[in-house]
Amino acid sequence: MLKRFMLILTAIASMAATGIVQGADLKIGFVDQERITRESAPAERASKQMEKEFAPRAQELQRREAQIKTLQGQLEKDALTMSEGERRSKEQELGRLSLDFQRMQREFREDLNLRRNQELGALAERANRVIKQIAESEKYDIIFVEAAYRSPKIDITDRVLKALADGR
Repeated sequence: MLKRFMLILTAIASMAATGIVQGADLKIGFVDQERITRESAPAERASKQMEKEFAPRAQELQRREAQIKTLQGQLEKDALTMSEGERRSKEQELGRLSLDFQRMQREFREDLNLRRNQELGALAERANRVIKQIAESEKYDIIFVEAAYRSPKIDITDRVLKALADGR
């Protein structure tokens, strides 16, 4: 973050040294990347698609978790009345089910994160194209995506969100 900040300061300082920065002549914009990720139409569509795509696996995980809890409750309730062999068999089955559940849960999280990162990458590329189009058409000198502070008057996030919703 500090490195990026220093790079931005250096860029602004070099523009000032070359005479590019002349008060009102510089047009600066800002885009809130988090809002784009949360509120844009493509992000919402991707979120719904991923939810639909991963719902069967999530339901299967819930089913397996319920199965484990049922077996665990059964084992706790009947442990004293079971034979040693039957108890050991149920414990082994519970251990196997638990390991399978943990593996499935880990794979689910990894696949979901991979898919989420793919969608976020595609959204970032699309948003960057829109930002560049806005910058070129409205003659912006620079548009920031990160800032410690920004004035609402330079925030063009709503325009980017609208352009993304319009399918640009």
